[in-house]
Amino acid sequence: MSIKRKKFTTAEKAKIALEAIKGDLTITQISSRYEVHPTQINKWKKQGLLYFPEAFSEKAVQQKDSHEKELAELYQEIGKLKVENDFLKKKSNVFSG
Repeated sequence: MSIKRKKFTTAEKAKIALEAIKGDLTITQISSRYEVHPTQINKWKKQGLLYFPEAFSEKAVQQKDSHEKELAELYQEIGKLKVENDFLKKKSNVFSG
């Protein structure tokens, strides 16, 4: 009989990692509370400590804004090309009979 793996959302992972970083409880206590292996908690803790400073970085905000702007431009271009494609399909039907 196989054991079903438990999947955690990023919010849950962050919560567990933050508890491990705080150090109020031991890793073993956190492990039993959330039913997660201690090795996994340590991995999430290391990831949290590694990426935590980037959360307050202006560069991350600028990258997100530029990405959203680029995405909007690409969607606009897709819409324009779709309209052109539909127009050309209609015109080709007129000329072909």
